[in-house]
Amino acid sequence: MSVLVGVNELSDLLGRHGGIVLLDVRWALGDSDGRAHYLAAHIPGAVYVELETELAAPPSPTQGRHPLPPLGALQSAARRWGVHANSAVVAYDDVGGTSAARAWWLMRWAGLSDVRLLDGGFSAWRAAGHQVEPGDHTPERGDVTLHAGTMPIVTATGAADLARNGALLDARAAARYRGDEEPVDPVAGHIPGAISAPTTENLAPSGRFLDRPALEERFAGLGVTSSVDVAVYCGSGVTAAHQVAALAEIGIDAALYPGSWSQWCNDPDRPIATAPD
Repeated sequence: MSVLVGVNELSDLLGRHGGIVLLDVRWALGDSDGRAHYLAAHIPGAVYVELETELAAPPSPTQGRHPLPPLGALQSAARRWGVHANSAVVAYDDVGGTSAARAWWLMRWAGLSDVRLLDGGFSAWRAAGHQVEPGDHTPERGDVTLHAGTMPIVTATGAADLARNGALLDARAAARYRGDEEPVDPVAGHIPGAISAPTTENLAPSGRFLDRPALEERFAGLGVTSSVDVAVYCGSGVTAAHQVAALAEIGIDAALYPGSWSQWCNDPDRPIATAPD
């Protein structure tokens, strides 16, 4: 199954049989108004998802800014969203999928198989002239039982090993990778041996994912193919999920380092590299 669903395909699916759980994950660093954006207008039937509280555990220096949520808490949230064992789930945001990918990854990690990202997100939906609605939506409560571990993860130790013996992709902006700036975390730089691979380069100017040949060319240029063990990190494990999704779209399984840079750089015993590597 493709990771992605287009806006017209989603509209057709909703019109033909419904039954799709729509997750509105409008969140971005520096924009705390996701719920307000949702209440102003969202795809009909979508439920708002709080990334900070439902898709992550509380932050800590030892675990990072967005640790994985406890499975029980994630299951309670998924049931609030109306998810059942056989539900089809579509997540969207308004930033090219870079926030919604966290919901996609968590639902896949927790055992659901029919989970996709809306390509182009809410902007593409509106631009295509599809209906939106204001206000809140409270779905009938779901009964899904989640099981962790379907998607691979690595620890800090595993990430360091892949930086030496496989491919460890740094999905942050290149300036943060080089250590030129660090607007969020206490130390600038990157994990030694990691490869700079900004998440934004998975996207076309339209905000949609690059097509498969372009994604294959992008990652091959970074030395990533199906024969290479690969993991991805970012600042806190959110936008790295977008990279995992892009790789999955071209048939490459990649592990996520959930703690990411925000965990790595808070341990003074871990090495830090700056400048191009």
